[in-house]
Amino acid sequence: MANTITAILQKRTPLLANLLPTTANDTDIKDYYHNHVAAITGAGSGMGRALAMHLAKMGCHVALSDINAEQLAETQDLLVGYDIKVTTTVLDVSDNKAVEAWADSVMSEHGKVNFIFNNAGVALYSTVEGSSISELEWVMDINFWGVVYGTKAFLPLIKNSVKLSETDNDGNQNNKSRQFNEHGHIINISSLFGLTAQPSQSAYNASKFAVRGFTESLRQELDIQCCGVSATCIHPGGIKTNIANSARGNNSINDIGMRAGPKAIKSFNKLLKFDANEAAWIILQAAATNQPRCLIGNDAKMIDAVQRVFPARYSKVLNDVNKLSRKLKPRRNKKPSATT
Repeated sequence: MANTITAILQKRTPLLANLLPTTANDTDIKDYYHNHVAAITGAGSGMGRALAMHLAKMGCHVALSDINAEQLAETQDLLVGYDIKVTTTVLDVSDNKAVEAWADSVMSEHGKVNFIFNNAGVALYSTVEGSSISELEWVMDINFWGVVYGTKAFLPLIKNSVKLSETDNDGNQNNKSRQFNEHGHIINISSLFGLTAQPSQSAYNASKFAVRGFTESLRQELDIQCCGVSATCIHPGGIKTNIANSARGNNSINDIGMRAGPKAIKSFNKLLKFDANEAAWIILQAAATNQPRCLIGNDAKMIDAVQRVFPARYSKVLNDVNKLSRKLKPRRNKKPSATT
């Protein structure tokens, strides 16, 4: 599908090179994270676990949280042997008071905090008509409010940790010339579905579009303040994580020709092809190089490009491309014609 979309875009516009993000370079980012402290939500599996492991290898201390105590302990066990401090907290990110308490405990146990990776998330498949208010609230409470709570709880702590590392400015009052010995960053996980809308994903789309707007506004404010802290919004495509297996849903999507139940989860999992370890490394590179937006996977990059070229008609274009891809796809295991 990606090749088909690329061909269409090349015919449509010469701006394709500007629309498709270039591949990450081999910038050495170890110094950006070494001897810093990172807090990660959803660290019990998937990208959260991969982030923790990459950071540990670079000598970054980590404060890990997840709602699943068993999976969180498994992540902690994987970090044994690294010369870092690891703390863990069983946490429901939809509980604002619990997130605030976690942030305070990170400061108490680590003495500082430099990064927050707001990674925890859930999925729901349902039509708008078929979804209950409680289902919508469940998605928004975790995917959006969890990001807000994490950002609000950690941002002042991160700003203060970075400020304490500020070097002597020789009386220069120009904020833009301020220098810091430590780094600070907010990394919020949106989605490919924070760039384009999809049927059956209204709640998930709403939460991830909200994360995008929230993070982009935050970044602009931090840029103005020149406080040594920045923010990056991450838009992964289909990453191999447990999100499909933990997704909730209902049979309302049958009304739009989609399958529900185990079949829906199986179809969802087929779209999750990008390795979580590689995705985590791309996220870390994006933060270390202060990218405002990071797309992960060819699906995210291609669909983002289609949305930019066809902002009002991207859904029809993508549907047409899907139909064309199915027609062009070689038939496999085709039975030979009967002979007489």
